[in-house]
Amino acid sequence: MVAAALAHLSVLEPLPSASQNPPARSPGNASYRIRAVLDPATHHILATGTLAWRNISRATVNELRFHLYWNAWRDATSSWMREQALAGNRGLARRPAEDFGGIDIGTLAIAGENLVNRARFIAPDDGNTDDRTVLAVPLQKPVAPGETVEVELGWTARVPRTFARTGRIGNYYFVAQWFPKIGVVTEDGWNAHQFHAATEFFADFGEYDVTVTVPRGWVVGATGKLVSTADGNPGGVQHRFVQADVHDFAWTASPDFIERRERFEEPGLPPVEMRLLLQPEHARQADRHFKATRAALKYYGTWFGAYPYEQITVVDPVTIFNPASQGESTGGMEYPTLFTAGTRLWAPTLGTQPESVTVHEAGHQFWYGIVATNEFEDAWMDEGLNTYSTARVLEAAFPNQFAATARYFGGLAGWAYPDVRWSRAIDGNRLNAFRPVASFENQATPTWKYWPGSAGAITYNKTALWLATLERTIGWNATRAILATYFRAGAFRHPTPREFFALASEVMGQNLDWFFDAVHRSSATFDYAVAQVTSAPAAGGFTHTVVVRRIGDGVFPITVRVTCEGTVRLLNWDGADRWKAFEVLDTAPITKVEVDPDRVLLLDVNYTNNSWTARPRAAEAASKWAMRWLNWAQELLLTYAFFA
Repeated sequence: MVAAALAHLSVLEPLPSASQNPPARSPGNASYRIRAVLDPATHHILATGTLAWRNISRATVNELRFHLYWNAWRDATSSWMREQALAGNRGLARRPAEDFGGIDIGTLAIAGENLVNRARFIAPDDGNTDDRTVLAVPLQKPVAPGETVEVELGWTARVPRTFARTGRIGNYYFVAQWFPKIGVVTEDGWNAHQFHAATEFFADFGEYDVTVTVPRGWVVGATGKLVSTADGNPGGVQHRFVQADVHDFAWTASPDFIERRERFEEPGLPPVEMRLLLQPEHARQADRHFKATRAALKYYGTWFGAYPYEQITVVDPVTIFNPASQGESTGGMEYPTLFTAGTRLWAPTLGTQPESVTVHEAGHQFWYGIVATNEFEDAWMDEGLNTYSTARVLEAAFPNQFAATARYFGGLAGWAYPDVRWSRAIDGNRLNAFRPVASFENQATPTWKYWPGSAGAITYNKTALWLATLERTIGWNATRAILATYFRAGAFRHPTPREFFALASEVMGQNLDWFFDAVHRSSATFDYAVAQVTSAPAAGGFTHTVVVRRIGDGVFPITVRVTCEGTVRLLNWDGADRWKAFEVLDTAPITKVEVDPDRVLLLDVNYTNNSWTARPRAAEAASKWAMRWLNWAQELLLTYAFFA
């Protein structure tokens, strides 16, 4: 098959024109036409293509820069691998040689001249001379503002056993970031960072016209709309996909997929063809995947703005049973009009999977796919906004969810606890994972500079928590208006944090810098507590002295609720001083004091010190936790009994 593929790809033949597309929504300045052949016997992709790139900046460009992401998995010396080791994932470097992958470019030609020999690998971020994820190509003729250059490409990519949700597992292939991907030129020059463990991607919009050849009988899913299939080289079938106004192209192939199709229809929103590619063992979960995808399209579309494409493809990835090495899952990843979900063989109906991951990845079609922010530098603008949005959809569409675990049978089975209801404030916004790393990063720092072990919690969880705090401060309608306005203004662009913050203040009609300074532009943590409660007899009653304390560095306006028998008082505190004493005169004894009683400040890292009661409740707390641990121990014993 390799020889036939090489002959087939030696010249990029003209492709027939795509069906009529709607008017361009994006600048469309980075368009690819690609023909690729997958050879499962050698795990190689052989590809040729052309890139039409237009310089939409105001500066003349003297070189092109390409991302070669798969070179992060060529060996253990790349910056991505080194950063994974720093985060504790040292097992990745010990995987066998056949697990690794890479990209080798044979042709990179302009006007008939192959520039490969002039190209060089660069490491603009960390100076790692062993990193080969960014390729700089000097140009004979500079590209002036507004000019277009056409680049002829030819490359071979070795598909790795899965790293970072990309690669192969058996005869299942999920292929992403697999081609020489042009960087983004800004007014400051090239924005083409190395591939880092803590970040994902950033690219310009264009039209993709991609033909993938796979063995006969294999099912292919990809970005865009399938416009034709035809016989290819011996034993292969060509699948051609076309999509305008996207900034990436990913695909998947397997002979084992079960295909299901349904149609999304909702008043006020355009219809969408939903295609689901399922693993055979998960066939009974098709309805759950469709229901979750519908929920995302409905609520994101209604709240923020409509999904603009005609189709969406949901991929159910292979489940790894007790993986011998790290990083082999392809679940939970997003690409334009296509995403991977993730489930398990036994998924409890009261639990949150596959619904949570499906809603989240479908939601990325909006905050990642349409509003194409720079995830190297400001990943929170996608991941964080989407985590917050996901939690809101789950609460609205799946109100009867319960906390669940996936620790049984190597993760293939889960268990839901019907006595522990899922909480948007805690579970949806991922508070527990945020607490341990709350002070690790100033969120305004470029994401690629984050400590790899804390990047996820700062990017996803902190943003979701401060957006939920904003919602509890100004209300859902105002928060939704900010996000909807931002979605409309940022669609098919690369909006910046400065734009988001300015737009939020504009929508509210007031300067919100105080809020963003507190929650985003620092690494301060929030922890408010009841420090002391005393009472002294007074004429006709008592003088109660309540002392509240700011333990963390973060400052936020706080409400203190003081309850005496039959009387409730709300006291306001700007939260700035390290402590504040309130005196309350009342005829009755004091029974309870609560700091932030409505839990507006969801970033508070320790709620256990937020209240004081006159009647100790230690026995109730002990009983609650004892029952939780007893339930856990019972399920653990049942798991082991299964093998007895």
